[in-house]
Amino acid sequence: MTDLNQKQERDQWGSKVGFIFAAAGSAVGLGNLWKFPYTAGQNGGGVFVFIYLALVLIIGFTLMMAELILGRTTQLGPVGAYRKLKEKWSWVGYIGVLASFLIVTFYSVIGGWILKYIVTAFQGGFNVTDVAILETTFTNFIGAPVEPLIYHGAFMLITLGIVMGGISGGIEKASKVLMPGLLIMMVVIMIRSMTLPGAMAGVEYLLKPDFTMLNMKVVLAALGQVFFSLSLGMGVIITYGSYLSKNENLVESSFYIPLLDTILALLSGLTILPAVFALGFDPAGGPGLLFITLPGVFAGMPFGSFFAILFFILVLFAAVTSSISLLEASVSLFVDEFKWNRKKATITLGVIAFLIGVPSSLANGPVMSDMTFINGMNFFDSMSFFAENLLLPLSGLLLAIFIGWIWGTDKAVEEATNSGQVKFGLAKAWAFIIKWVAPLGIGYIFFQSVLTLFS
Repeated sequence: MTDLNQKQERDQWGSKVGFIFAAAGSAVGLGNLWKFPYTAGQNGGGVFVFIYLALVLIIGFTLMMAELILGRTTQLGPVGAYRKLKEKWSWVGYIGVLASFLIVTFYSVIGGWILKYIVTAFQGGFNVTDVAILETTFTNFIGAPVEPLIYHGAFMLITLGIVMGGISGGIEKASKVLMPGLLIMMVVIMIRSMTLPGAMAGVEYLLKPDFTMLNMKVVLAALGQVFFSLSLGMGVIITYGSYLSKNENLVESSFYIPLLDTILALLSGLTILPAVFALGFDPAGGPGLLFITLPGVFAGMPFGSFFAILFFILVLFAAVTSSISLLEASVSLFVDEFKWNRKKATITLGVIAFLIGVPSSLANGPVMSDMTFINGMNFFDSMSFFAENLLLPLSGLLLAIFIGWIWGTDKAVEEATNSGQVKFGLAKAWAFIIKWVAPLGIGYIFFQSVLTLFS
């Protein structure tokens, strides 16, 4: 039997730009375009953004580098990486891979909703400004037993097609097109949104901190958003890091990826909230902001159908760049650990992910809506809570402990600096954060999530 610790012949990124776009694409997803604006809206706007930016610099950069170090130094996915450095810790790798796989099962369901809204936008369906009607339309669609499953399957097929192409031939090629396209479309829509009468109230709300609204709830919301938005704890960044050459500058990459992700999150906020304010909607509208409030915004906007099409294609780009990374973490596991070829691993896991996603879709309608699982939540919400609120922070917590206390920050810094060839002036600060600040902060999030199970 082949020693799993041996260095494998692995596909690699064709260029640094391609890797950064792919990794940033993994981070830039529905967490930015959907979750960031409404989370900011629910947590004081500017003060949330201020705390979020601080935490991206402290926690985001630190864990991003830790995961890239783990992947690059071992040239293996999460399970193999932990095993190679400390055999008894290989189980930690499975936690991240399980989280990413579970997330892609219901992420694909939401991706299907986006495809449906693109079709609706092309048909000129966004001509209603009444939120009650829009809510009924959305609820009726996601509650249907068949149509959402067709779109869920279509989104999964898009994901499979790209992942099957491999790293340089599939994921990198797609990301080089999708990420610049995403940025361009976001800027166009942001400019249109900010030129609406009254839009500056939304800009002020997002960018002007009111520190009287600062409390622990805001801090926790910002920390949770950083974690989810940057794809940390999912095994994704470790996997992407394993395809890096030993000459790559990890310090720069660990900075650029969170930077691009943060720029997209802020652009999303500056796209959505000014329009919401201009047209008199509620900035704290919650998850429905994307599928209920925004169609009303487009309906009340000149050339609304055009911008609706553009926006939902943009959201699709973001969703796809994330879904391919989520599936790649599991595909990499089966290629590395069980020696499956990429095609077999991708198709098999894609089919399983689609099937697990079926009850997530049906949970929104009469077929399964009465069935409850975690804390009275339906199947969809239970899967989301289990993966995002429990597995992700647990994986991130164990990563920080492993790098800080088991493997050692000295070895990590040596890998990050290519044995001293790359300058890393913040090495001591990074080591302190990974040993002390990250475990305490993430541990607190995990503890709060566990308490929710018993509340």
